[in-house]
Amino acid sequence: MISAIVLINVQKGQLPRVVRQLGEIEEVTEIYSVAGRYDIVAKVQVEEYERMSEVVTEKLQAVEGIASTETLMAFKMYKF
Repeated sequence: MISAIVLINVQKGQLPRVVRQLGEIEEVTEIYSVAGRYDIVAKVQVEEYERMSEVVTEKLQAVEGIASTETLMAFKMYKF
């Protein structure tokens, strides 16, 4: 499984709408409201690397209310 962490800034007052729309995207497996520089952190998982590009550049960009994103591709998961 290929994973990415997407850091998301949301337009003012759009958090509930953005979370709802992200929740409808099958590849978005986790969504967190966070404190700090970003408003939301979303985990995206796909079976094939090429699919990640489609999800991030098409599906996430189509979500109304997202001001900006930063995508972090995961190389290896460490579990303690």
